[in-house]
Amino acid sequence: MSVSEGRQAVEIEGRRLSLSHLDRVLFPESGHTKAQILQYYARIAAVMLPHAQGRAVSFVRAPEGSGGESWIAKTPPNGSPGWVPRVPVRHKDGVAEQVMIDSTAALIAMVNLGAYEVHVPQWTAAAGPDGHDRLVLDLDPGPGTDLVVCCRVAQRLRQLLADDGLTAYPVVSGAKGLHLYAPVEPASGRVTGHYAKGLATRMMNEHPGLVVVSMTRSERRGRVLIDWSQNASAKTTAAPYTVRLLPDRPGVAAPVTWEEVAGCTEPEQLAFTPEEVLERVAAHGDVLAALATDRDRAPLR
Repeated sequence: MSVSEGRQAVEIEGRRLSLSHLDRVLFPESGHTKAQILQYYARIAAVMLPHAQGRAVSFVRAPEGSGGESWIAKTPPNGSPGWVPRVPVRHKDGVAEQVMIDSTAALIAMVNLGAYEVHVPQWTAAAGPDGHDRLVLDLDPGPGTDLVVCCRVAQRLRQLLADDGLTAYPVVSGAKGLHLYAPVEPASGRVTGHYAKGLATRMMNEHPGLVVVSMTRSERRGRVLIDWSQNASAKTTAAPYTVRLLPDRPGVAAPVTWEEVAGCTEPEQLAFTPEEVLERVAAHGDVLAALATDRDRAPLR
């Protein structure tokens, strides 16, 4: 796909889309335009889709860019093409339709409507909320800590997960922290959440001055929060490879290797632009590919 300034009609996978506001600057400090973000998604789709397909998607929408109004959208944005698949999802207020990103065309259609961040649950629509096939731990540094400390915590969590027969995969969140994923045999959100909370609590008990499980701000200073709650069926996590709407530039939830985690001494080492992520994928492929397969799937115990 090639886009230019203004508006352009394109055909992607047999779907015709009218891309608009292509010259809009979404990130004033870095200068990234909507056209550049669309180009990123079009080129990254081949490795991003396996991690998002079949899941009910939520978005962070910010049509005017990082400096404008933004909000979380679970229902399809106004103007969504009718061919973009939808799935009914039960929420506490009732049942609502949500989008599923099953193709590059669907992804570009949503991004074109200002849905720049893609978030997904850890269960597939086919299996439902009782079929979580991924465990996730969100390592969020509190004041006085940073991504480097998250990397040290992640290394220990990797060992604890391995002791339980689980294989961990690291993904920098694209903001401040680090996500750890582990493929699991399908289980309910209650089961995965219980395991994740127990693991986070074990880590906190082992390193009480380094790790916290509570969301209370006063307890987070100088510690890394292990947010286990994103395993709840109603919660979502930034999808691997999604753009993140940072104030000054577009971040990316980028998969990294354990060698990179071990070697991280400055947060900037694991902060990537969309262009850098494309270069990494061109050179090494999807280092997270195994997460979307059954290769390392294991039961929780």
